[in-house]
Amino acid sequence: MGSAKNKASASRKARIEEMRRAEQTRERRNRILTITASVVIVGGLVAGGTYLINSQSEDDSSSSSAGQKGKFVTGEDGVRTWNTKLTQTHVNGDVKYAMNPPVGGDHNQVWMNCDGDVYTEEIKKVNAVHSLEHGAVWVTYNSKASDADVKALADKVEKTPYSLMSPVEDQKDPIMLSAWGKQRTVTSASDPNVNKFFETYVQGEQTPEKGAACTGGLDK
Repeated sequence: MGSAKNKASASRKARIEEMRRAEQTRERRNRILTITASVVIVGGLVAGGTYLINSQSEDDSSSSSAGQKGKFVTGEDGVRTWNTKLTQTHVNGDVKYAMNPPVGGDHNQVWMNCDGDVYTEEIKKVNAVHSLEHGAVWVTYNSKASDADVKALADKVEKTPYSLMSPVEDQKDPIMLSAWGKQRTVTSASDPNVNKFFETYVQGEQTPEKGAACTGGLDK
């Protein structure tokens, strides 16, 4: 009888031990599943956050060049006109302009002084575009322009309110004239198209903010 009791006790202990091992196995499996699920969730949140950040960056980038979709259409007089409406939003930082030099679009809230101002070094385009919004004509040139032409153009700008001049080395032609939504290339300072452009576009009909100041902005 004692032997039977011992066998029953041993069997019961064996079952208990087996049940304990099974429970431990289930606990380990549950822990693994919990950890795996947590990793997946965290990974999803990180990926989602990265996507939102990247999307926001892309949105910021696209907004920086908003209002410039379109192209130049050249008139019989040789003046190129941007064929879509250009936005006038004030933004911080640089803007990726669709044309060079730019003739409009988003720009800095502070304009470059354009009361016959001649700049001998490159200026920020986001500030110059604001000057165009006020009705200024922007004379630009690169190293291919002759010294004589640069001096003659500077003399003209200095005598003309609502105009400014600066080098733009990466522009495609040696001498270019720009106003809001308008642009043309001239062959030299003596090209009669220089005077025509000034007469038409200094505070011309294309000006979004006619009469706005050309002083009180940046002078460098």
